[in-house]
Amino acid sequence: MDSLRYKIIEFFIIFMVLPIGFTFNYSAWLKLSIGICGFIYICYILLRHEKIAFKVAIGLNWILFWKQTLVKLIIISALTTFFVWITNKDVLFYVLLEKPKFWFLILFIYSVFSVYPQEIVYRTFFFNRYKTILTNKNVLIVVNALVFSLGHVFFKNLLVLILTFLGGLLFALTYYKTRSTLLVSIEHAIYGSWLFTVGMGSMLGFPD
Repeated sequence: MDSLRYKIIEFFIIFMVLPIGFTFNYSAWLKLSIGICGFIYICYILLRHEKIAFKVAIGLNWILFWKQTLVKLIIISALTTFFVWITNKDVLFYVLLEKPKFWFLILFIYSVFSVYPQEIVYRTFFFNRYKTILTNKNVLIVVNALVFSLGHVFFKNLLVLILTFLGGLLFALTYYKTRSTLLVSIEHAIYGSWLFTVGMGSMLGFPD
């Protein structure tokens, strides 16, 4: 399981075959089952082969993290608010204003059951598993952003692919610098929650 050939085949199946396969029309339950089996396999590899312990690392620079995240959030907020205003201003902050309890519930479910598993797969697993193959920092980060974007190809939306690629770059950089699944999950949850809040949630699979 730790040979170069095995890892390349593994990478191809997990990050290319499965996401593209999810674009085809077949049972949602079967897709869910495949996804769960894949996630179990990834956790097994992390625990048994990569020796990753899921715990909060000591010495995280929380102040720097929040400063950087806030700056990025301000920029993202300004750009996306303007985008929604000029494309479909009727949905601008609609869920937050009209259905606040529903908004809160969806953000909780999204952060816990979607964001954190995604970060385990696309950051913790990817970086620890393939860092010896993709030894160049820039290549590692760009490839990570590309496969993260490909992981959303089932939405069949070019804008979603662009947004997730850009988000993937941000998350990859955060993980590369901090090596913290917790911090990158918080950042991912903040930006994703904002997109839902501002009115861009429907194209990313959020219920509206």
